[in-house]
Amino acid sequence: MYLWVKAIHLMAVVTWFAALFYLPRLYVYHATARDNGDDQAMAYFKTMERKLYRGIMTPSMIAVLLFGGWMLYLVPEWFSQGWMHVKLALVVLLIGYHHVCLIYLKQFAQDRCTKGHVFFRWFNEAPVIALVGIILLAVVKPF
Repeated sequence: MYLWVKAIHLMAVVTWFAALFYLPRLYVYHATARDNGDDQAMAYFKTMERKLYRGIMTPSMIAVLLFGGWMLYLVPEWFSQGWMHVKLALVVLLIGYHHVCLIYLKQFAQDRCTKGHVFFRWFNEAPVIALVGIILLAVVKPF
């Protein structure tokens, strides 16, 4: 049973991270279209952002949490290991990042976002750092 839960968890992780990488990239393009006064592109990005967030990003985050929690239920001794504490802290930060993405989605939807494309290029890098840490912790289990 554990390997099935782990496989589904990993598929959900891949899907969530794909969305965490892509949505801020859409924000880069959206901010550029806004700065260029391209109303048609802005309307298109609003639709793409909403569908990505609601249809892929949030359901995959929920699946990550459910199947990750299930794995912890199956292997409760991981709670006593330091690497798991750090990994879970990174997951909590990612959940926060996920919700900050929603704030920007709503701002763009209401034409209120004032952040520029350079900001979103940097904003887009945060999940990369979390991904590296989570993978290293889960695979190497250094402490």
